[in-house]
Amino acid sequence: MLVEREAGPCRFSSPASRSRISMRTNETFCNFTQSIKQPGIRENRNGEEKQTGGFGSGRIFGNRGNGFEERKSSSFVRGFQRMNDDNSVLRRPGRGSFRGDRGGFGRFTTDDANMKQDGRQNSVGLGFKRRGFGIPSGEFESRREFEARGDYKESSEEANIMGRNPKVTYVPPPPPDDENSIFAHYQTGINFDKYDNILVEVSGLDPPPAIMNFEEAGLCETLIKNIDKVGYFKLTPVQKYSIPIVLAGRDLMACAQTGSGKTAAFLIPILAHMMRDGVTASQFKVEQEPECIIVAPTRELINQIFLESRKFSYGTCVRPVVIYGGIQMSHTIHQIKQGCNILCATPGRLLDIIGRQKIGLSKLKYLVLDEADRMLDMGFGPDIKKLISSPGMPSKDNRQTLMFSATFPDEIQRLAGEFLKTDYLFVVVGQVGGACSDVQQTILQVKQYDKKEKLVEILNEIGNVRTMVFVETKKKADFFATLLCQENISTTSIHGDREQREREEALHYFRTGRCPVLVATSVAARGLDIENVQHVINVDLPSTIDEYVHRIGRTGRCGNLGKAISFFDPQADSPIAQPLIKVLADAQQEVPAWLEEIACGSGGIGFSNPKGNVFAAVDSRKVFCNKDNHHSGGFAASNILVADESWD
Repeated sequence: MLVEREAGPCRFSSPASRSRISMRTNETFCNFTQSIKQPGIRENRNGEEKQTGGFGSGRIFGNRGNGFEERKSSSFVRGFQRMNDDNSVLRRPGRGSFRGDRGGFGRFTTDDANMKQDGRQNSVGLGFKRRGFGIPSGEFESRREFEARGDYKESSEEANIMGRNPKVTYVPPPPPDDENSIFAHYQTGINFDKYDNILVEVSGLDPPPAIMNFEEAGLCETLIKNIDKVGYFKLTPVQKYSIPIVLAGRDLMACAQTGSGKTAAFLIPILAHMMRDGVTASQFKVEQEPECIIVAPTRELINQIFLESRKFSYGTCVRPVVIYGGIQMSHTIHQIKQGCNILCATPGRLLDIIGRQKIGLSKLKYLVLDEADRMLDMGFGPDIKKLISSPGMPSKDNRQTLMFSATFPDEIQRLAGEFLKTDYLFVVVGQVGGACSDVQQTILQVKQYDKKEKLVEILNEIGNVRTMVFVETKKKADFFATLLCQENISTTSIHGDREQREREEALHYFRTGRCPVLVATSVAARGLDIENVQHVINVDLPSTIDEYVHRIGRTGRCGNLGKAISFFDPQADSPIAQPLIKVLADAQQEVPAWLEEIACGSGGIGFSNPKGNVFAAVDSRKVFCNKDNHHSGGFAASNILVADESWD
């Protein structure tokens, strides 16, 4: 959802656009009344007047040619009738509206022909669209620049009104093909050299030695050039150890702090193998058989991985493809049919496309689970098991399986072990909980009903800088976006209930700085790499410490400095007090005295050595004699499915 502020009070449309809407509305109703002789009376074919029940007869008027003609309608039965005529002016919901539209003339749009001609789609007319609010009607000119690049045809509500699950018609704009856009790279920060001092532990049998630079990896010349174009001149700790492990053909579970280069740690060695061994020319085959499948929990993250794979595979015969929900299925199939060597996918859409026999698994060599703990924890466990048992899927002994995340609780490690070879290697990098010391963490004690005023106060103090605001539910995301708009703070929002076009548009406005504040639920917390995010504000703390680590990891990436502010409500957040203190202490952050009191009051123990743990996780296969080496049970993410959020 986008809420745009202008100089002055928050408005959903400009005076000029409201005037144009008013004029068009008046003209429409004038034409409408002129075309009806008398209410409830119409002429039959012999020119005789015949009494009818007016609109109660179940007929509506459509604009056909220069006059109005009647057409049969089921609008009073099914709640909504879309006029099929390309020149229709009014779409009228009947009694019992469809998915939140109000009765009466709930929406006013220009004619379809004009919408197709100038490449835009109305979001707001006489009323707001469903789920809160949309782009102001005065924003058509600015929306056109973004939407004209895509092939957005119509909203899903209009696409298949009669169905319970509306037909998805959205087609995203194609990614840029010019070299400068493809290789736009992230600027490393002043603390990037600190990565050299981070401790790394590798457990498992006969791990290969780490490499100190990309030349030691024996990569081909094309891949080396692409790495240089991306701007990677120095290896991060997870890359030093993971790249040789993947090149050696070993299964891997890697745990490293957020923003530490995990994506490149698996993409570079996989591409090196594929370029060395060659790939199958599979263009235009009915069933594509990719050599590599990468799975991630959210659409935004998997699209980000796809863009990274385009960089490293540039100028080669390797073709990456991305598929995820919310996209027109025919477009997805068309992209796959053009050839697919690396498939980036969310779990639901991947299983769907396999079921349609558009993807075969017989040639699969590499299976990658990014944010693997969330994949196996937040309701995706059955999907992953179904994927592993799909027809044609090579056994774990005949494929290479890689798992990456910033957190790996013991129970998730045990579950993940079912998909890995018994001799897999475990790499852990960084401090306890994976929190980066480049992020300045501040915990404020704020009661629930004081959060609105405190958030507005902080945002006004920090000014026009890129900030992510995290809340607990989708409704809260819409509420706080509206609130900030009313306070003249340009804001957009992202959550699982928004249509894919809206989610991509929201991220576009946030990345470009048009809306410097993004209100989000956990759908945006995992893996998103947005440049120059200076602040993260947790209006609602998550229920687990692992989710907290992922949230604050949206800032302070690649050696850049960042700030994270969290509102702690003693009545709601006491269960997270103990592990929160642990994360703060190990990241050398100040621990408020009041937070220690709350933690002790909730039964906290074991704070005599808050810095006892060094790593974000430990290999669950190890047997420890010293219990201080265990990752505290309070740190592990519970197997809770967040019912309010849609991930895939």
